[in-house]
Amino acid sequence: MNLELLESFGQNFPEDFDGTLDCVSIAITCAFNRQGTLLAVGCNDGRIVVWDFLTRGIAKFLNAHVHPVCSLSWNRSGRKLLSAATDNTVAIWDVLSGENEKVFRFPSPVLKVQWHPRNSSQFLVCPLKHAAVLMTVKGEHKIVPLDEDFDLNIIASFDRRGRYIYTGNAKGRILAFNIDNLELAASFRVTTGGLNTTAIKSLEFARRGECFLVNSADRIIRVYESREVLTCGKDGEPEPMQKLQDLVNKTLWKKCCFSGDGEYIVAGSARQHSLYIWEKAVGNLVKILHGTKGELLLDVVWHPVRPIIASISSGLVSIWAQNQVENWSAFAPDFKELDENVEYDERESEFDLEDEDKEKEESKAPVEEDVEVDVWTVEPIQAFVSSDEDEEDKDALLFLPVSPDVEEPEDGWQASSESKRSTQGVLPRVPLITTVLKTEEHVSTNEKKKGQGIDTTPTGPEKRTRQGHDSSEKRRGGSDSSAPPAKKKKTKTLDIDLPDAPRDEIHPLLNVKKPQEKAQSKKSRPQKSKSSKPENSRHKDRSSRVDDGANENAGSLY
Repeated sequence: MNLELLESFGQNFPEDFDGTLDCVSIAITCAFNRQGTLLAVGCNDGRIVVWDFLTRGIAKFLNAHVHPVCSLSWNRSGRKLLSAATDNTVAIWDVLSGENEKVFRFPSPVLKVQWHPRNSSQFLVCPLKHAAVLMTVKGEHKIVPLDEDFDLNIIASFDRRGRYIYTGNAKGRILAFNIDNLELAASFRVTTGGLNTTAIKSLEFARRGECFLVNSADRIIRVYESREVLTCGKDGEPEPMQKLQDLVNKTLWKKCCFSGDGEYIVAGSARQHSLYIWEKAVGNLVKILHGTKGELLLDVVWHPVRPIIASISSGLVSIWAQNQVENWSAFAPDFKELDENVEYDERESEFDLEDEDKEKEESKAPVEEDVEVDVWTVEPIQAFVSSDEDEEDKDALLFLPVSPDVEEPEDGWQASSESKRSTQGVLPRVPLITTVLKTEEHVSTNEKKKGQGIDTTPTGPEKRTRQGHDSSEKRRGGSDSSAPPAKKKKTKTLDIDLPDAPRDEIHPLLNVKKPQEKAQSKKSRPQKSKSSKPENSRHKDRSSRVDDGANENAGSLY
């Protein structure tokens, strides 16, 4: 599919609600692959649901973790998926086979995981109240250095091409480390006008261009250019390109990200299901998308190629897209849409066999008939190619094969499957026709025996034929419950030793209390302390009255 033909010539951001994706379980986080053809959704029961985004259907279930999945990341080719759960584990999955390759256990909760943009053997892990950890697939790890403040509330991210690791702390300090030797390349501090600093909540890099955004606790989204940050060096003072905020409601932002082309920025509100979209070049607010009232937003991602946004709230994935308006003038330039009937004036030479005026116009330009059109070479789609690459990634996994569920298989299909099993060393099944004939004979004989009062319990070959018939019926119905499930390989869990990591911390997803529960707990505590004694005495009076009434009723009965 040629994406260049699908690009709209107007605005390049979503406008309306375009349906939901129901994962059966409660969705928490989601992530697109590099081409935007697959969407991975992490759920609260530990499962990962992989959606085919073009057909809007479920392509694969991964029984990934036992606890809720809190972070997901695709590698560059889309064949590996990195997941983190609230039980301090990080797992690597083969998307095509669905098998678990590695499991890493950390001593403290993991907030975020991210694959290296170019190297699929490295990934970044952000533990809670600990420095960021640069991991390899083999289990080797390096700790990204801290700032002079030694603040442990660290959030980290790779830059667009994975050459630097950017970290931010709760004191507004942002550091850029070279990934080869983890040496400090640049640093600056985010201030709120004066000497006051603000905590860094997240760092997000654009897929196109050199920009990245900083989501801070002062409810302002700042957009910086990485080239300017690196040229300013250590303790620099780069100026943000844009400062984005909600001046009316002073909204606190839950999640922010760039569009696929890097021209727009979307931010999700932490109070309600609302998405704010800004144009990066100008800094003006172009659209506000409102979801259902009363819902809280958990995650927001922008499609890598198209103007589509996926947001998660109340356990469902909401899709926001553009209204597709039919434009017939794109197919026929002379086509005009009319609101009402118009009288048509016929031209004098409209129905002539030879148009003299048209021949004169054509004779002006030379006609090139012998033009060779190249139909063999396939040009790469620019949306899938980086600026420093010439060709697409041929090893990329775009779609997942789906095996169809055959409800009523034909006889030939069953025989072919039996022959395959017999060639693999499995005993062939008993033919279905002979078992049916035998069982019919046994039924008739049993009915005769019942009339004569003889015992009809099956013995010997009768029992075998009945069991064979029952098993064949079950197999025909498609239920393979009797067959033993294939044993999965147990993946070894590698324990990552972080000496300074806090071991008694609880993941923020598990430590969130609803405001109703807080209000109820506050109300219930003073009532118990004040009225505990009188309530006990009242209960005693009520129980004594009930006992007296029961005794009187018993006496009247007697």
